[in-house]
Amino acid sequence: MVRVTKVYYPDREKYNSYVDKIYESGWLTNNGPLVRMLEERLENYFGVKNVILVANGTMALELSYRVLALENEVITSPFSFIATTNSIVYSCLKPVFADIDPETFNIDPENIENLITDKTSAIVPVHIYGNACEVDRLEHIAKKHNLKLIFDAAHAFDVNYKDKSILGRGDISTISFHATKMFHTIEGGAIVTNNDEIAEKARLLRNSGITPDEKIIGAGTNAKMNEFEAAMGLCILDDIDMIINGRRKVLEYYKKELDGYVKFQKQNPDANQSVSYFPILLKSAEEREYVHNRLKENDINSKRYFSPSLDTLSYIDVPVPMKISRDIADRVLCLPFYHDLEFETIEKIASVIKQACSENIVQE
Repeated sequence: MVRVTKVYYPDREKYNSYVDKIYESGWLTNNGPLVRMLEERLENYFGVKNVILVANGTMALELSYRVLALENEVITSPFSFIATTNSIVYSCLKPVFADIDPETFNIDPENIENLITDKTSAIVPVHIYGNACEVDRLEHIAKKHNLKLIFDAAHAFDVNYKDKSILGRGDISTISFHATKMFHTIEGGAIVTNNDEIAEKARLLRNSGITPDEKIIGAGTNAKMNEFEAAMGLCILDDIDMIINGRRKVLEYYKKELDGYVKFQKQNPDANQSVSYFPILLKSAEEREYVHNRLKENDINSKRYFSPSLDTLSYIDVPVPMKISRDIADRVLCLPFYHDLEFETIEKIASVIKQACSENIVQE
């Protein structure tokens, strides 16, 4: 069976050398030396001032809302992983959806301003599949209306916008280091910001509101990353260029094989294309299901990612349906994608898709 994602495991001896250091130090968690080392290395890698490692990407979002003291309504995208919306609801905030662009799949800035009210406290756009949002326009809207801007950059580890890491934009960017990501810490995530005051608050809230001198000065939570996870991240960061280069070759081969048969996500011209995922867009929901099933019959997993559109969730009050998001969610399909996916396998996947699309046209 060809999997959709494949966890990257670093050299075992290198990982064991970090584990030995953990045993020697006796320091498992509570902002240990490996966590601090990984934060510093990631700050240098991204070219940002502050990386605050946390337990997972969802916690990174929730802590960000607390740090920025958000209230009432938050404008966000209906086309994303469920954590984007759930983190807002779980934080006792109300998600207000702005529909997406049908080609980029990102939140459409044209749909935002008419949703802003005196209850709006922030905008939370998503760089979906790592495709950069219209960052400058979103920052302009947020500044104009005195709103906080938090980018859900869970997929954007490798993305530069105008030659700088996209993670440095907005008040905060959050990122996921889940095991299925190109860079992972088994579980984990991070809050990224160039604002030192925001970073200090985030570190405090991450540690139950306890200061380094053991004073409790606020209501925080336990969102810390442990040393074993940081060790995994340190190992994988050594290999990240190889991982990204391998995934880029896979992406280009997919595009070559499938060009003209399926539609691809339109990329932001001011940013490099991420190699986080490889989504394709089929002509209809019926064609998507037909292709998905034909791949499965050939022992190839694909994923309806992201589906359903989040405005269809039963516990969300949505006065106006997000028609574009619903349409894209019904037609998108993510294909197997990892750094060492063999070209012969890509050819097989592409062949099944092309044949399935042809068969579906005949059936129609």
